[in-house]
Amino acid sequence: MKSFQLQWTMTKVEEGKLVREFLQEKRISKRALTDIKFSGGAIKVNGEDVNVRHLLKDGEILTVIFPEEKRSDGLKRQKLEFQIVYEDDHCLVINKPPFLPSIPSREHQTGTLANGLADYYEENDIPSTVHIVNRLDKDTSGIMLIAKHRFAHSLFSAEQKDKRIERTYTAIVHGIIENDTGIINEPIGRKADSIIEREVRSDGQTAVTHYRVLQRFDDKTLLSLKLETGRTHQIRVHLSSMGHPLCGDTLYGGMRTEINRQALHSEHICFWHPFLEKEISFSTELPLDMKEILK
Repeated sequence: MKSFQLQWTMTKVEEGKLVREFLQEKRISKRALTDIKFSGGAIKVNGEDVNVRHLLKDGEILTVIFPEEKRSDGLKRQKLEFQIVYEDDHCLVINKPPFLPSIPSREHQTGTLANGLADYYEENDIPSTVHIVNRLDKDTSGIMLIAKHRFAHSLFSAEQKDKRIERTYTAIVHGIIENDTGIINEPIGRKADSIIEREVRSDGQTAVTHYRVLQRFDDKTLLSLKLETGRTHQIRVHLSSMGHPLCGDTLYGGMRTEINRQALHSEHICFWHPFLEKEISFSTELPLDMKEILK
């Protein structure tokens, strides 16, 4: 499996800079440089090996070759259907269908998006293991961001930590929400008698959800939601705590009379692409089962 690499052509602006300084500006950390040095990577100028103290000159071509990534032997390749919304050398944006787990677990060793990505990477000679930036619950559909190499994953993870990856969800809940907009600011923690279920509790972690009503029906409401925090089951718990559980979400009080899963879709994502150096965004349509409810 070939190694991932980055390449830049120097200009007069970089003249006299140390390689180390230039790479720090490109957000390649000291830890990553150590990994490159001792784990099979390389730093080259005009095809010749150099160290980080090399002084750059106008016109030189600097290449950084990252160490080869080894895929986990435990992650089995499996052909699975999923929609690729966007792809470049650094990331994938996936529209995950409902009922597809993001990663393997004790209950789902295969049949996950990660298994499908492992097969896709092998078929397309992508030199990486699977790096999922944002996961979705098995029954939640919609957009997921996937990094195609370790360095991209570190940059996207930093963006996510700094709340610079904006995601918008669409949900259908039981009952009529009267306020057009609102903020749910309630801490969330694990329920004492469950390893899966969460609840609003005073000793939980801070959790903030913004909602906006898109449409009201006789007995349900269509919502758009944005998260300030990313707690497990945050949207599901917060809406249930309002007395408006997601349609189909039996874990948190919803009913499955019209849909066989929680009616929640990750509809939109917007993020700064660190390699293209611009903001990009993508949206997806509601899946058919959620459209059927609205009919």
